[in-house]
Amino acid sequence: MLLKNLPAISAGFVAVLVGFASSVAIVFQAAASAGADQAVLNSWLLALGLALGLSGISLSWYFRMPVLTAWSTPGAALLVSSLQGLSLAEASGAFVLSALLSLVLALTGWFDSLSRRIPLPVASAMLAGILFNFGVALFSGLQQDLVLVLLMLLCFFISKHFWPRYATVLTLLLALGYASLSGQFQPQTLSLSWPVPVWVMPEWSWAALIGVAVPLCIVTMTSQNIPGLAVLQSAGYQVPARPVLAGCALSNLVLAPLGAFSVNLAAITAAICASPEADPDPTQRYKAAIAAGVFYLLSGLCGAAVVALFLALPTVLVSAIAGLALLGTIGTNLGASLQSGPAREAGLVTLLVTVSGLNFFGINSAFWGLVAGLALYGLQQGLQKVKAG
Repeated sequence: MLLKNLPAISAGFVAVLVGFASSVAIVFQAAASAGADQAVLNSWLLALGLALGLSGISLSWYFRMPVLTAWSTPGAALLVSSLQGLSLAEASGAFVLSALLSLVLALTGWFDSLSRRIPLPVASAMLAGILFNFGVALFSGLQQDLVLVLLMLLCFFISKHFWPRYATVLTLLLALGYASLSGQFQPQTLSLSWPVPVWVMPEWSWAALIGVAVPLCIVTMTSQNIPGLAVLQSAGYQVPARPVLAGCALSNLVLAPLGAFSVNLAAITAAICASPEADPDPTQRYKAAIAAGVFYLLSGLCGAAVVALFLALPTVLVSAIAGLALLGTIGTNLGASLQSGPAREAGLVTLLVTVSGLNFFGINSAFWGLVAGLALYGLQQGLQKVKAG
């Protein structure tokens, strides 16, 4: 049974690895902006690990879909600047208010109706654009460590030919072995430490509401939840947005005073769990998201030790394994986004804007790519009606 589910477990581990390694440093900066000491920072990591683990496991188990949750990386980046000058209590209050606003938006069903109206080529193009740089980073890593990345590429493609279900697992094990032998990774130097939850009683202020809570909610819903729904849709999963987003918001609300500043649908890491590499059977890929939830729980409980583990891995290893795990998803979505049909040009525009890195009002290019693609699609549909009339 363990061997059968090993690809799903591996996909879950890689998803958590990518999630932590790509943005945990931003969480450190956000906590520092609020004046958090080491104990409070460990509490933030504990709260985030518990929130993501419990929400991801419960939602994936209930819906039998790979519903992976994550913290908002753009939201964390927003906090780095917006929390300056505010107390920890005001920050805690802002997290609670943001979660409440997200809950209201989820319960209205607005996101549910919106997600169903997005054409598949546009949704696929946005996902391909989000993941594009991960594919590029895989090969640019050849300049950083030629031997490591070449070994990973050879192992992955040879394994894909003979043992396709275990290609990512075998590549990760080989990479860890090489990194250890070459002295780039020394797990024996890591020490175990257990975090203690630190409850920060929320305080309310207009500055925290307007400057933190509202922007954090908007950034989380637009930059994270819309792409997250699009990822699942492009993978063939019709997820009911209202209960899923409400579940994320509720877990965020409960653990906000401990430091869970956001809980939302994952996009990039969800693509890893929703890929064929996790399981050839789409109905079984929810197990990968459950495995990721377990790893998130462990990461929260182990606190600083797990963070140190992720940070101790060579960055080129992390970026390369992420790129390899996402190769199939990138190719599938590129094909779907550029397929012939009325939404082809809209898909192309979505892809290019998303890859561009465009950022307005603290909202990243994934959202603006979606806006551009939908605007062009709507314009073309309107012009087609005028022409036909």
